[in-house]
Amino acid sequence: MAITLSALCWLALDPEAQAPFWGEVLDAPVHGATVDVPGFALRFVPTDRPKASQGRIHLDLTSTSLEDQQSQVATVLRLGGRHVDVGQGPNETHVVLADPEGNELCVIAPGNRFLAGTGRIGAVNCDGTHDLGVFWSRVLAWPLVWDEGEETAIQSPSGGSKLTWSGPPLMARETRERIAFELAAEGPADLARLLELGAGDLGGGRFLDPDGNAFTVLMPPL
Repeated sequence: MAITLSALCWLALDPEAQAPFWGEVLDAPVHGATVDVPGFALRFVPTDRPKASQGRIHLDLTSTSLEDQQSQVATVLRLGGRHVDVGQGPNETHVVLADPEGNELCVIAPGNRFLAGTGRIGAVNCDGTHDLGVFWSRVLAWPLVWDEGEETAIQSPSGGSKLTWSGPPLMARETRERIAFELAAEGPADLARLLELGAGDLGGGRFLDPDGNAFTVLMPPL
């Protein structure tokens, strides 16, 4: 039995506009409100609630040169994104931006060794405790590739984007997060294993991780 990360589900006021934006930024194929990126998908689902606070999850995008970093920033701005201030210092080498609905993203400067070889999405950067990184490492069977103090990161054995957690202090929580994990399970034994690892069952295929973040689990059709 196995549990896999199938998608990041994003709440969006206009899913049909958000998907093409991210598809062009990531140079990835778009199918309706879904963007297919290596390892998982970005799936945009409708909401009527505008984003109200800094997101607890954002994407770190890699660059191959200063020119490539500048080109990616220009693409985000051309498509309706903007620069945002999340408290970064004046000497930071990464560029902090937001998409048209205010979801933050960072374009990382070239030469970042931690994100080397990960692809365009270097990391799914999450707010969370050390225990949360350990939990997801066990759920997905992805090894810890960083475990220093309160900070953790995991990566699939086959490579690709890393999932990272920054440790406390944690951000304030919205009623419902804009971005959530969507998992695919193979059978009931996977759900039982989730509970054994510390997930809370909300019913209807929805669960809570140890930090209280909701996520969904899809089961194969009967």
